[in-house]
Formats: sequence, structure tokens, C-alpha cells
Amino acid sequence: MTIDACAALVRQGDPDRFLSAMTAPVNQRAQLLVLYAFNLELARVAWVTAEPMIAEMRLQFWADAVEDIAASRPPRAHEVAGPLAEIARDLTLPTTLLARMVTARQFDIYPEPHVSQKALIHYIDDTAGNLLWLAALSLGARGETETTCRKAGFAFGTAALLQALPALILAGRQTLPDTTPDAIQSLAQSALASLEMAKKAKLPKALAPALRAGWLAGSILRRAAENPHVVLQNRLRPSEFARRTTLITKTALSTW
Repeated sequence: MTIDACAALVRQGDPDRFLSAMTAPVNQRAQLLVLYAFNLELARVAWVTAEPMIAEMRLQFWADAVEDIAASRPPRAHEVAGPLAEIARDLTLPTTLLARMVTARQFDIYPEPHVSQKALIHYIDDTAGNLLWLAALSLGARGETETTCRKAGFAFGTAALLQALPALILAGRQTLPDTTPDAIQSLAQSALASLEMAKKAKLPKALAPALRAGWLAGSILRRAAENPHVVLQNRLRPSEFARRTTLITKTALSTW
């Protein structure tokens, strides 16, 4: 059970976060990669099987693993659970946030959309919001930055959701309570406003490697807000050249 296994998982399954983690100082990459691997394992639960009961069992494994970490019991024999227990202990990460990430993913198992916009926002905060805040905490974030980090997390999570929407719908998972162009545009505008507020708050530069995980969010949300039709047409993702250039520029300037 090594960090290398977590890095390999993230490199293959979440390449954008992998690249962002590689912009962090060498001694800070491990915790980011472990958290991203944990998030990836949760996100994949609903996609590795068509049987809800099996997916629930897989999710229960992670609920139990987090309980073991909270109780300081030996970690599960799993390539991500072991490193997760190690960094949670060494960095004193709140296991309640890990548990909320697990619970939120129960929604992914079933095809019904979120019942309301409030429910959707709560889901994004419990997934993307908690992940970003945990990543920030692992880099030394202080409590007064949590609200701002969660604003950024909402933007990152919304951008990822909009980008994945065509594939989700194709798989029979509606997700959004309303997929009309007006509703998609409103969601994108709200997330973009949240991102702009987070950037204006001028978070400490030490947190930039964690915040850089959403380096594509701004461009994705702007495109969705300007023309919501491109969301369902699967035309949100920037070109490979634009992706790389943006990340290199932000890294060089120590921004996000």
C-alpha cells in the first residue's frame, strides 16, 4: 500500500487533478494524491456495477474504512485505505468530512435526479466542497478560509458536473433537477459568481496547489453561462493545448 498506487489511480482516472497535484511542492504531493484517489474510488462506485446492492456494499466498505480511521483501528487492506489512514492521522484531517463524502455518493447509485436545487448544491458541497477543503487543510489551511474554499469547491464541482452531464444522461442518470437551457445557464452563472468571489478573497498562496485542481473551472463555467446549449452538446472541455498552457501559466505565476 504505497503512495505510488494512489498516484497511478489518479493519473489514469482523474488526469486533471493528477496534473494539478504535480504542480505542488514534492513534499506536498502525497496527501493530495491520496485524497484524490479516495475521491476517485467513491466516484467510481456507481459505475463499476449495474447492481445497486453491490454498489451499496462497495460504498459501505468506505464508510467502514473511515470509521476505522476515526477509531484509530488498523486500516483496511486496500491500496487507498492504508495511505488515507496514514495522512488523516499525520495531518489530523477531520474524518467527519471523509464520512460526508462517502454518504453523499449514495445519490450516484440511483438514476433519480436531485429533488431540488438546494439538494444539488448540498451534494456538490459534500463531494467537491469537502474534497477541496480537505486538500486545503492538508496544505495548512486555517479555519477562516473554509467558506472561501467551499465557494471555490462549489464552482469546481459544478464545472465537473456540467462537463459530465451528457455522459450521465446517456447512462440514464438525470442528476440535475432541471436540464433546460435556462436552468443550466443559471447554475453556471451561480457557480461562476462563486468562483469570482473566492478569487477576490485572495487565499494564501500556500493553498494554490489544492485550488489549482479546478484550473479549468472558470473557462468551462463561462462557456456554459454564455451558451448553455454547448453543455448537452458535449462541447465544454477546452483543447489539450489550452488546458496545458493554462495550468503552466497558473503554476508559473503561483496562482490558481
